Amino acid sequence: MDASRTRALRRGAFVPALVSAALVVAGCTAPAPSAKKDGTTTRAALPLAADDLQNLYLKVIKEVLPSVVQIQARQDLGSGVVYDGQGHIVTNAHVVGSEKTFQVTTANSEEPLTARLVYSYPDQDLAVIKLDQLPSGLKAATFGDSEKVQVGQIVMAMGSPLGLSSSVTQGIVSATGRTVSEGHTGGGTGATIANMVQTSADINPGNSGGALVDLDGQIVGIPTLAATDPELSGGTAPGIGFAIPASMVRTVADQIIKTGKVVDSGRAALEVTARTVVDDSYQPAGVAVVTVKAGGAGGHAGLRPGDVITKVGDIPVTTSTELAEVLATAKPGQKTTVTFQRDGAEKTADVTLGEQ
Repeated sequence: MDASRTRALRRGAFVPALVSAALVVAGCTAPAPSAKKDGTTTRAALPLAADDLQNLYLKVIKEVLPSVVQIQARQDLGSGVVYDGQGHIVTNAHVVGSEKTFQVTTANSEEPLTARLVYSYPDQDLAVIKLDQLPSGLKAATFGDSEKVQVGQIVMAMGSPLGLSSSVTQGIVSATGRTVSEGHTGGGTGATIANMVQTSADINPGNSGGALVDLDGQIVGIPTLAATDPELSGGTAPGIGFAIPASMVRTVADQIIKTGKVVDSGRAALEVTARTVVDDSYQPAGVAVVTVKAGGAGGHAGLRPGDVITKVGDIPVTTSTELAEVLATAKPGQKTTVTFQRDGAEKTADVTLGEQ
């Protein structure tokens, strides 16, 4: 698919291929048996027997599944992960939406529990809610270091796809370091998120906010998005899903729990509002500055309303989404240049990026 279609994303659930009762390790097929003099045969030992791998799956599921919950809001259904022993649960901002109270079903609870919103951070599509009462057996998950995630690594997804609570599926990590935008349609927050973990697993409604887990039993990401392709039946591009990396989840959740909000986003900004403009052929041609924050990065650089940004550094930008994607990979305080059109003339300004 081309780049324009890969940017079309939807919120949803993480549902890879189902875990099989009999697993074969890729690249570890059994060699042919060899004959002994007495007529019997022997078979060389596998590096990792199928039974061993299955037992590892079972161990991880037993350890982690009690930390994954189902979240019911009035307008949406999703998943969440128990973050600590105080009843804080991390999930996607698009799961909580504009709601303030929720029904939460844990792996060990027969009746739904009540929870309230602590804070929602749509810019990173993350939110934290808190249980009003702690049930017995509630267990916090262990969040790993997503910087150590490797392509080809086996992962499992846990959540409530289509309302099927405590579901477990499996896949692999397809890529790391992806920057994607989810849009505003279908209840999405419009967030542009950097360093996402791409996986071969499918994503369906209800798994959003759940757990992407490695075979060490550590959360490596929060399943959030699936790619869509309008040329495919149903619009979904199979095997292209994205999860917010665990390191970012910890950064955001820790701030929310400590201060009640996100005080240090780590997200770079020009501190302007802007919109996409088109040329005479109705093709995207740049990003027009609508307002400039007084004392902000764009203002210090000399940007004015009406300027049309066409490049940041060496990267061309033709839409507001492309501008957001470029900024998502940068850091506050980073120095760069902005190329823009003003009154028919091309100009360049030096800018020190601010913080969103």
